[in-house]
Amino acid sequence: MSPVQRPISGSALTFALEDEMRIVREQLGPVSRIARTLVKNGPLRLTLIGLAPGGVLAPHSTEGPITVQVLEGEIEFEADGQSQLLPAGSMIALGARVVHSARSTSGGIILLTVVASARDEDTPKGAVA
Repeated sequence: MSPVQRPISGSALTFALEDEMRIVREQLGPVSRIARTLVKNGPLRLTLIGLAPGGVLAPHSTEGPITVQVLEGEIEFEADGQSQLLPAGSMIALGARVVHSARSTSGGIILLTVVASARDEDTPKGAVA
């Protein structure tokens, strides 16, 4: 199933996060992780990510800064070689290009916010900035 992409077309876009999380939980059943894009507008991306017990997000980085809010469960989050356990209600913010990864032994859902760099937004696909 492809991610849902909802641009902000009016002054506001409202979500019932519990409803969105229920959809993620249902889709997570047969896979170790699932992502559901809530907003994709200009440089702003908001994505719900569900990790099943034992689910992993491999090390990677983004061109822009990010925040990760743990909405449910516990997530072991590693950034720049430092690992910390983030329970529900925790949030972490990272600068651009910080290598990070996540895993969950018991399962969890996070809300990822990414702000794409201006360079990413201004550079046409296939062009070199």
